[in-house]
Amino acid sequence: MEFQIIWFVLWGVLWGVYFMLDGFVMGAGILHNLLGTSDGEKRVMINAIGPVWDGNEVWLITAGGATFAAFPTTYALMFSYLYTALLLLLFALIVRGVSYEFRGKGEGDGWKKGWDMAIMVGNFLPALLFGVAFGNIFAGLPMDATGYHGSLLYLLNPYGLLTGVLFVLLFLVHGALYLAVKTTGDLNRRALSTAGRIWPALLVVAVAFLAYTNFATRLYDNYLAKPLLIVVPLCAVVALLAIRIFLAKGKPLAAFASSSLTVLLVVGTGLVGLFPNLIPSNLDPAYSLTIFNSSSSLYTLKIMTVVAFIFVPIVICYKIWVYRIFRGTLSIDDVEADKQAY
Repeated sequence: MEFQIIWFVLWGVLWGVYFMLDGFVMGAGILHNLLGTSDGEKRVMINAIGPVWDGNEVWLITAGGATFAAFPTTYALMFSYLYTALLLLLFALIVRGVSYEFRGKGEGDGWKKGWDMAIMVGNFLPALLFGVAFGNIFAGLPMDATGYHGSLLYLLNPYGLLTGVLFVLLFLVHGALYLAVKTTGDLNRRALSTAGRIWPALLVVAVAFLAYTNFATRLYDNYLAKPLLIVVPLCAVVALLAIRIFLAKGKPLAAFASSSLTVLLVVGTGLVGLFPNLIPSNLDPAYSLTIFNSSSSLYTLKIMTVVAFIFVPIVICYKIWVYRIFRGTLSIDDVEADKQAY
């Protein structure tokens, strides 16, 4: 197997794991004011993600770093062509991180309400922007030998926005299920109910996304060329339906596991269709950025492969350990002892 293919697979895994982990954080953050009816419940929600949210973002840094190291041309042109959009994404992530830390630093209602709104916005914008970004990557960017011919408004096309809505709804269900697993009492019941109410909208948008993808992109070409690959989107559909089944049976942990698998398989469906492109050109396929024309040298890829196979398992083991340590549920009584935790 060529090292470019190995790194495309690793690149896809890193993005998939990032969205699986940070997706429930974004979803829980968007639901912060909608589910939290009191200051105590909002602190429970923050403490539920407090030990893990910043560690989850490490996967974003790793995915970005892998893009820079393995496919530097793609990294350079992506940050050049999509500079404004990525800057907005960066600002939103900064606001999110600051809001979690600063909310508990003051006691005034105005202070807390302001940071509560920042938590919602700081999680909604990344979810939407990531979806819009990947939607445009799936569809291809208007680029040729002279460069990129689009704008920020161009990125807000119907297919890009539809993908953004898909990401938001997927993360909302994912986040609500995480809160259902981590909380007790009324908050737990509202989280389960919210996941159940959002799921039908997610299903409708997912069907619309799959249908629109046929007209807006060339992602299905790989599936038509190798029908065996259809197992990836089929498994994504099964995982999505399993969420509803487990919700009906009152099994939030199984439903959360299904939503985690759904996120991974949705990302996988797009990337399998994208291969071997990283950023296709919708003007002329000859100007597409692929894993072959934008990769680092073979020597660099070999060294990176050795490093990745040593350290990625260590990071995975560490994350499993963290989630195991903080695997218990939370209630309002648990956070009363330390109001300034986050």
